[in-house]
Amino acid sequence: MSSAGSPVTGIIDESLVIIDFGKYEGKSVEEIAKLDPLFYEKLATEKENGVFAIRRHRDKTFRLYINPLSDMDH
Repeated sequence: MSSAGSPVTGIIDESLVIIDFGKYEGKSVEEIAKLDPLFYEKLATEKENGVFAIRRHRDKTFRLYINPLSDMDH
């Protein structure tokens, strides 16, 4: 990851952010980059569009979740 940060998670390390939806629920953003580069690119694009956000979960992990007001197809 470059010093500029991740196109998906920003300054948070991709290995610490867990997908909280869809077929990759429970996997980290870092794992998605390796498993499905096209989906990773889609995440990066959709982040720019405000489709999802990252929040800290009760268990101290970071979760990537879909903004309920968005209409991302997943």
